[in-house]
Amino acid sequence: MCRTASEKCTVIKRGKVDITLEVSSQSVSTDPAPSPHSLRTATPGGLKPTTEDLIEQCPRFRILVIGKTGAGKSSLINRIFGIKDAHAAHDKPGEAEIEKELISPQNERFILHDSQGFEPAEGSNYDIVKSFIEVRKKMPHIKDQLHAVWLCFPVPIIENGERLLEDGAEKFLKESSKALGNIPTVVVFTKCDYLVAHMQMSGKGDLEAEMKQYLQKHCVEPIQKFLEGKVICHVAVSSNPKCEQGHDELTNLTYERVSESFNSQSNMVSPVPFAAAGAQRMVPTVKIESSINVGKQRYWRALATSPNFPGFTMLECLSVIHTDIVSAWNFYDPSGYLKSKEFRDMMVNVVDNADPATKSPPVSTSPTPRDTYSGVSIPLVAATVVILPFVAGLALVRWVNESYERLQNVHQTFMAYIVDLTHVLEILFALKGNEKEKGLTRTAIKLAIKAYFESSWMKNNHELIRQFKPTIADRDVIVEKIQALVLASGRETRVISVVKEIPPVDLERDEKWYRG
Repeated sequence: MCRTASEKCTVIKRGKVDITLEVSSQSVSTDPAPSPHSLRTATPGGLKPTTEDLIEQCPRFRILVIGKTGAGKSSLINRIFGIKDAHAAHDKPGEAEIEKELISPQNERFILHDSQGFEPAEGSNYDIVKSFIEVRKKMPHIKDQLHAVWLCFPVPIIENGERLLEDGAEKFLKESSKALGNIPTVVVFTKCDYLVAHMQMSGKGDLEAEMKQYLQKHCVEPIQKFLEGKVICHVAVSSNPKCEQGHDELTNLTYERVSESFNSQSNMVSPVPFAAAGAQRMVPTVKIESSINVGKQRYWRALATSPNFPGFTMLECLSVIHTDIVSAWNFYDPSGYLKSKEFRDMMVNVVDNADPATKSPPVSTSPTPRDTYSGVSIPLVAATVVILPFVAGLALVRWVNESYERLQNVHQTFMAYIVDLTHVLEILFALKGNEKEKGLTRTAIKLAIKAYFESSWMKNNHELIRQFKPTIADRDVIVEKIQALVLASGRETRVISVVKEIPPVDLERDEKWYRG
């Protein structure tokens, strides 16, 4: 049975019947684990982000979505990948629709191949799809192979004479194991909101139980019939904002299947699951887990002992970790704000101002009542400036230019930076809501920083880090503690609570980092 984990309650809860199309594992060769001395790169005096190699090997998550016109594919893609629309990267004469690489400027980490369904009106589409899949399976480079397939079928209303499968789809399913091979595949039953509305009009009693029974009888079992009883991974979804469901489950399930199929040797991060985690913009936990995997591969493992960062300043060490975490989240950030010096400096200030052991002399910012998050409903106008509780730059941060090996309790500083940055990005992710196709602004970023900085959540995290004093320099213990803090239970509730305290502000207004 395929395992899934949904992050939030949906409008309608369903029993999970997982569908697997004979998925087997395939190994992806990656470079061996680096030695401490290999942390330096060809860039003079620099540390190379781990994510650079991963993105170079697989820049985009490549997914094939199959479904007839009107199956709800566009709204599904737009919602999960946080885009407005997708267009062909290159139009080639005589190229079949399925061969076109559809990309979006709002998300540079995925490629979509769109195929119509198999109904009679689509002619020989069955042969086209089968041939396309076969060609992609033989591609020598992993970035050119198909990483996942979604088979989309609108949920039929049987009483209205609708069918789940056309003849061509039945033929494809019969030969799916051979055609798809070990490509991670999920069957997606779309437009579930129509079924909800139909059942509500019919006066069904236990809607949840009726939905589960209906989907099993009229969607799952017909497909299993053509698969000769094989288990399949499936999700029922609705992209209707008033009845949205299943997107988290589909995201999680796809990521899990991709991680299983494209595994790596020696517990190294595989570039395809990393691409999948970055491309999706639905489930923050998937992004956090991906950034943890990246950190554990190289730099987080080096936090325990100073010889692993010989001669580097704290700022240089934090910078490469910052880049890896931000890359894993893959926000639509056309101006590059999250990798800017200003944002990095702000995150250093968050760590510095919150830690009594390293805290620099206080600086008065005296924000006006209209600039504070007091919990009281204070009206804000579009011109209101978000004021941060620290000054620009790093002039007052004494430890930032110290070499790694000279700073006491250095692991605590690194832990605080990783935890703080992760939670700030998580708040920013929630703050963007369903508008992730819109570019980040400095206003939104500053709101996320300020909200986290003034929360009890941050204070609690820093207190736990200060109390954490391993008796021996055990990198595994340190990494495990970081992981426990960034994935702590109740995290989602804290994010919601923090975001609710943020007054309404125009997130599209791109104000300066600091006043003056």
